[in-house]
Amino acid sequence: MPPLQFWKPGTAAPGSSLDRDNESEGSLLPSISSRNEHLSLEAQRKRLPIYKHREKLLWCIERYQVVIVVGQTGCGKSTQIPQYLHEAGWTSQNHVVACTQPRRVAATSVATRVAEEVGSVLGDEVGYSIRFEDLSSSTRTRIKYLTDGMLFRETMLDPLLSKYSVIMIDEAHERGAYTDLLLGLLKKIMRKRPELRVIISSATIDAEDFLEYFNTNADGSDRSKDDATIVSLEGRMFPVEVCYLKEPCSDYAEAAVQTVFDIHMKEPAGDVLVFLTGREEIDQMIQEVSDRIQTLPTSAPQILALPLYATLPPEEQALIFDPPPRDTRKVIFSTNIAEASVTIDGIKYVVDSGFVKLKTFNPKTSMDVLSIAPCSLASANQRAGRAGRTSPGKCFRLYPSSVLPSPSNPDSPMSITTPPELTRSDISLYLLQLKALGIDNLVKFDFMSPPPSKMMIRSLEFLFCLKALDDEGRLTRPMGERMAEVPLDPMMAAILLNSHDFRCGEEVLTIAAMTSVQNVFNMSEGGTKGMMSEMERRKFTAEEGDHLTLLNAYNAFTRFGQNNKSWCGNHRLNHKALSRAVAIRKQLKKYLDRFGIPIVSCEGDAKRLRKCLVTGYFKNAARMMPDGTYRSAREGATLHVHPSSVMFTRQPSTGWVIYHEVVETTKSFMRDLTVIEEDWLVELAPHFYEFKGGGMKKHF
Repeated sequence: MPPLQFWKPGTAAPGSSLDRDNESEGSLLPSISSRNEHLSLEAQRKRLPIYKHREKLLWCIERYQVVIVVGQTGCGKSTQIPQYLHEAGWTSQNHVVACTQPRRVAATSVATRVAEEVGSVLGDEVGYSIRFEDLSSSTRTRIKYLTDGMLFRETMLDPLLSKYSVIMIDEAHERGAYTDLLLGLLKKIMRKRPELRVIISSATIDAEDFLEYFNTNADGSDRSKDDATIVSLEGRMFPVEVCYLKEPCSDYAEAAVQTVFDIHMKEPAGDVLVFLTGREEIDQMIQEVSDRIQTLPTSAPQILALPLYATLPPEEQALIFDPPPRDTRKVIFSTNIAEASVTIDGIKYVVDSGFVKLKTFNPKTSMDVLSIAPCSLASANQRAGRAGRTSPGKCFRLYPSSVLPSPSNPDSPMSITTPPELTRSDISLYLLQLKALGIDNLVKFDFMSPPPSKMMIRSLEFLFCLKALDDEGRLTRPMGERMAEVPLDPMMAAILLNSHDFRCGEEVLTIAAMTSVQNVFNMSEGGTKGMMSEMERRKFTAEEGDHLTLLNAYNAFTRFGQNNKSWCGNHRLNHKALSRAVAIRKQLKKYLDRFGIPIVSCEGDAKRLRKCLVTGYFKNAARMMPDGTYRSAREGATLHVHPSSVMFTRQPSTGWVIYHEVVETTKSFMRDLTVIEEDWLVELAPHFYEFKGGGMKKHF
């Protein structure tokens, strides 16, 4: 593949195949060492752009209940504001400052950095809490980083969040479902707790919308009565040059690899961050880079290719922060989790594919679909900012500048901002948790962006069929209350709670843990390695499908491979993923023990186990058609078996399957399938297949 041509109208770099979009000289900051190795932590903190605004920020937080902080990436919002509050006394009298992050990686990495700056052991004065992992102290932690979902869960135990003096919602521009729910809850909590302070922070936030949402001084005639304000900070620490392709590329993944090698051979030293859409794509690109490295001249520096995605084990996530070996350029292939709050020293180049994997819910088919779509302009700007965190950098966008949205380009495939998650995903879990908080009239809940009414009706209908709500739309006891408490999606939570009725609790616990991790099998594609991987997986394969195959793999791991990595390697099993499944299973077992639900084994009775799975997965049922495709049971949507499934080369003996999720790339693919009987659907979920959809309208 020839070198890619980057271009921006009116600019050119003589003698180079890469043209530049240079920022004006007046906006450039002096070049500063990327690693700041010669500076102390305190000196580094004082050099951040946010430092000169410290007193203004503290005054605004004292004066207003809500402070909306607008600052470009790299100015130090996530790490410094909680420390300023701690130093100013907001953590006295056993109070805690909370800072939420949209993703696990961000919460752990920022907490690690702040603990280092504070001079504390992580988990003591500074801690974090993410799903299935809590590294904080109930008595000593004063600065706590959490995923927004974990803080939302805390409201179930403490509805007023009474231990927190300040709550900072970071990266709010991403508008995740739990971010929006927290904003609504905090608005209610502040009426009861006028002393509570809330900080809304982001790099690309639409500040006026948030100000209008929180400010109770509606007419604005007397500004002294405002209880919310906006504080604008300086931009990123370092300038970033942006480059575009002259023409659209047919394969952005291939173009990304080509651009990496162009940078490696033509650009000065500096690490590279590549934005792709998913784990499979990332693994494939890393393999391609490894193959191409062999073609480099022996005198050329080496490339260290590393992955970064949400389900990567923490030990492997930590590798991205380590400096590369001498004469080696680090190249990180990441999903959009690297857009926010993850500062990787040494990144000078960003390669932006322009795409992201988004979950969207179609109320007509009742399916949550994970599909690849163009990213928003806000996300593209966030990505570019990653190159300017620790030194001047460059961003190579694998699309022409003509696709950017603007008033003159209203038909752009890119949106200005990413649509809020609550308006485009299955909201069953969120409605269930709001009901558990005692918010029965969901219409009157102050959503910043209310979900479509049709989506609400479908979600409430589904919760009724799961027996989480009664026919009056109220939370059932104990089923509904327990489902809201278990940290699983409603379908798997229902299966877990129903397991005692089918006497298969041991097996369901394992399946619930195994579906909470990804890529249990280290499968290679094509060639001899691919054949060997498939041969090893067949040793665990159950003819009933993927869920029982996962069960077999877990049981074999706990018996032979838990303390034997070479055994896992020989059988193509992911030791870290399985070890995490063991830890998750232990935590889920604690919930059943607390609920007083006996845990028994089905003793190999696969029929009981599969019927139990139907009690939660009944919505995700499909029938095989003569042409080899599948049709969803109630809506008739066309589906295909994902190539990673053990059912990809098998036909269900009954013609019917249930599946865990749908992933949409070139087609709508079902993942994690299990063969079922058609009669079980009507027997175990009669309401769902007889429901017409109108009966719940009056209850939402």
